[in-house]
Amino acid sequence: MNRQIDARGMGCPKPVIETKKILDTLKEGSVTTIVDNEVAKENVIKLAQSMAYHVDVREHDGNFYINIYKEDMGKETAMKPINKKDMVLLIASEVMGEGAFELGKVLMKGFIYTLTESQPYPKAILFVNSGVKLTTEGSEVIHYLRQMEGDGVEILSCGTCLDYFNLKNKLLVGGVTNMYTIVEKMNSAKNTVKI
Repeated sequence: MNRQIDARGMGCPKPVIETKKILDTLKEGSVTTIVDNEVAKENVIKLAQSMAYHVDVREHDGNFYINIYKEDMGKETAMKPINKKDMVLLIASEVMGEGAFELGKVLMKGFIYTLTESQPYPKAILFVNSGVKLTTEGSEVIHYLRQMEGDGVEILSCGTCLDYFNLKNKLLVGGVTNMYTIVEKMNSAKNTVKI
């Protein structure tokens, strides 16, 4: 059985996420993902390789056809994901990375969306400095944060930061916290990752 995904025109990380969704439901067979750029091609190939599946790629009219083969071996052939349940994310900016502000916004939106597609979730996401703008009115990621909160992820925004940006009355997801609680959450987690 072959499933096909037309991911042409999709922005990062959607081609990878859509391919993974199909692979996760497929017991055996193959998936062909069609992409129209080198970055998407390389990302889908890396996904397949990380799951220990055979991959071949052909190019036609500027499009890449990535064939991923999944065999039923009586057990899972994919590598088990790293358990990240005991992890806290500290998001300290409304953008990801340094440099172009608009690019940073796009990257952060993609990162938050990708979190919703990766399980298990972190146990808490802490927002400080301009990161609190992601949890307040006008944020493009409220839907994703609410989804994770509904699934048990603790979403907390720094009260001092909300006050600084005059956003305390515009908080749309999660709760307000203080620096003591932020440090406590970070210290009690096995892993803390700052974004």
